[in-house]
Amino acid sequence: MINSRPAPDTGLPVPTMVLTGPQDDAAPVGDGLHLLRFTGALYCQADLTAPWGVAFPAIEPCMMLPVVLSGRCVLEIGGELHTLEAGSAALITRGVPHRLLSSAGAPSTGLLDIPVERVGETYERMRFGGGGERTQIAYAAMTVDEPLTARLVAELPELIRVDAWDGGRTGAFGTVLRLLADEAQTLEPGGEAVMTRLADVLVIHVLRQWLRTSSDASTGWLAALRDPHVGRALARLHARPEHDWSLVELARQAGMSRSAFAERFTALLGEPPMRYLAGWRLEQAYTALTTTTDSVAAISRQVGYGSEAAFGRAFKRHHGASPGAVRRSGPARSAGSLRTASDAVR
Repeated sequence: MINSRPAPDTGLPVPTMVLTGPQDDAAPVGDGLHLLRFTGALYCQADLTAPWGVAFPAIEPCMMLPVVLSGRCVLEIGGELHTLEAGSAALITRGVPHRLLSSAGAPSTGLLDIPVERVGETYERMRFGGGGERTQIAYAAMTVDEPLTARLVAELPELIRVDAWDGGRTGAFGTVLRLLADEAQTLEPGGEAVMTRLADVLVIHVLRQWLRTSSDASTGWLAALRDPHVGRALARLHARPEHDWSLVELARQAGMSRSAFAERFTALLGEPPMRYLAGWRLEQAYTALTTTTDSVAAISRQVGYGSEAAFGRAFKRHHGASPGAVRRSGPARSAGSLRTASDAVR
């Protein structure tokens, strides 16, 4: 995976729009995006000189984010070519094979055939190319096998682009890019952790931009999160899964009649509210079992079950494994195993 080695003066363009999110914790879009969880990640800094080309294998389940910090490149994916200028990012949501090239038609070398400098467990540097025009790219690969994140990602298109902007006022996206460039250049103590957080923030900004501008986000889970009525009820439901919710109370939260709310909810999500609530609780329980040390009994109470036995039966029906088996299995993937999975492709 690649990350770029930017110079102090990256030449990044300043965005003309400010990609800021809603400030209300119950706002539907904010509620949806805060659910993103990455269980493993690898970050790389690439300093590339033309001609160059890097071929990335399929790595699933994975989101991949190349960000051009300076220069330009061509992204080849799904038989299509996309030019990325400085300040542009491309979120590849399913970890499909793709190539980054200095120009269309440039020959490429497999990712795992290019030497890298391992700076840390999850961060590496790459210097590669023929000595010509320079391009600097920050590249992040993040696993998304945690169930809640996987559900959100499943509704995204394979590729989401955020193009470079010209002039205008300073925006959050450009600010994060500059911070990422500075960290990649200096990599002071703690820099690896900072870059990890910044890459996560960039993913959120890319998704915000897509949510606000794409007509493809008009149905499904993401659309429900953004719906002014259903989204409000979902925000409350997500925040308090242990509450003894009823259809009447959820409809009241949405500001709708019970029948209108149930109809609207089902049309957007493909299942009625109470069935969704049951599934949501069990997804939350899965996350708690794999990310906390809370007891199974405590987790069952946290997600609204008064009986641990009833929780166990429902959990196994939903996930195909008992809570104890999921607890013993631990997180599905780590940063180190991401590299192992990538190696196995070659």
